[in-house]
Amino acid sequence: MNAAPTPITDILGSEGVLTDAADIEPYLTDHRGLYRGRALTVALPRSVDQVSRLLAWCNENRIGVVPHAGNTSYCGGATPDESGRQVVLSLKRLNQVRGIDPLNYSLIAEAGCILADVQRAADEAERLFPLSLGSEGTCQIGGNLSTNAGGTSVLRYGMMRDLVLGLEVVLADGRILSTLSSLRKDNTGYDVKALFMGAEGTLGVITAAALKLFSKVRSTATAFVAVPGVPAAVELLSVLREASGDRISSFELIPRIGIDLTTQHIPGVRDPLKQKYEWHVLCEVTSSRASENLSELLTEALAEAFESGRVLDAVVAQNDRERAALWKLRETIPEAQRLDGASLKHDISLPITSLAQFVATAGEWLRVNVPEGRLVAYGHVGDGNLHFNLNQAAGTSRERFLGRDAEIKRVIHDMVRESGGSFSAEHGIGRLKVAELERYASPVELDLMRSVKHAFDPNGILNPGKVLR
Repeated sequence: MNAAPTPITDILGSEGVLTDAADIEPYLTDHRGLYRGRALTVALPRSVDQVSRLLAWCNENRIGVVPHAGNTSYCGGATPDESGRQVVLSLKRLNQVRGIDPLNYSLIAEAGCILADVQRAADEAERLFPLSLGSEGTCQIGGNLSTNAGGTSVLRYGMMRDLVLGLEVVLADGRILSTLSSLRKDNTGYDVKALFMGAEGTLGVITAAALKLFSKVRSTATAFVAVPGVPAAVELLSVLREASGDRISSFELIPRIGIDLTTQHIPGVRDPLKQKYEWHVLCEVTSSRASENLSELLTEALAEAFESGRVLDAVVAQNDRERAALWKLRETIPEAQRLDGASLKHDISLPITSLAQFVATAGEWLRVNVPEGRLVAYGHVGDGNLHFNLNQAAGTSRERFLGRDAEIKRVIHDMVRESGGSFSAEHGIGRLKVAELERYASPVELDLMRSVKHAFDPNGILNPGKVLR
């Protein structure tokens, strides 16, 4: 590996530029191993000023810049291309919580902060930052913002863009846009900051954010519930929202195969119920009042649902250890899928009322037409987001299974479109889904997106080949 270009070293100092091949290697492959690129160098700025100077230099010299956070993207959004002419920009050294204002229920965090550290900082201030992901121990706030991350609490708190009050962003030409205000109301023209959330680093590099905080959770009730099918799960969601006063924070659909995979491949995971059922829900009710007996509330609501036939069986966690065990089952399904073998993934969203029919229709098509695959449909029923995945069946050809990816994806995504849904619910576009965006977005929408891209990044240096091409 050649030494880094002198101008970049001059801007960042020798400690801010990786030149050794072994050090650069982790930045060249995406989380799922779908893409492997080459990089001119990896830049590790320590300040917003350094980010500004670096982008200005790259813009002047027409050098692509690939923002890199925790590398947990499922769509190759943080991986350089194969040209070797792009700079990977890691913000992991911009990792400070600049301030917390408990009375204003807000926090300012730099983009390189690990999500779990932001959660911890809020907790220490007797507040809650509610974004929760399986990768929260490694993913970074900048990546969460750039992909508009969702997670398990969207039902109650919204997606990442709903948790943002202001941003600090470095533009392609090096200018710094600072809208780090913690105001709840600010109607002063276009909401420019909103454009950067979900843009995956193609319009600017987010360096810090003012985030919304909430009252700390002081009582929780968690239940693992067997239901007759997806229609009953959707109905149960409505029942529990009403019974709890809309305090359901999570409502996760889990199929039989999800339990089978995790109990087979993940140490310490077990089926919470004595009898085997085909469909399950992991639900959680939370409150900021410690005196509330939410377990009693949830138990009574589930008992009524049992009488009406919406529930077949259930267990309510009696302590934090049991609650953690239930969540471990849910959160390790992706890892269990990986350990089980090849898989084809679809991150889709649908109107909640369309979920059951979609699962039935698309599931039947897969059963008849893809015998080499096993459907693993799980996810966030509360916000209509399903991970509609296929795992390779035992005794089948891996090459044939993976070779059908494009064909299967087309059928599934077309069905999603017909049901009024989206082919990308929370994982973004990255490099993987550029063609899908071109297929399903309207010509007007694509034209506007390309116009915005050109206005913000006329030389096309920011994360080239991602989202748009």
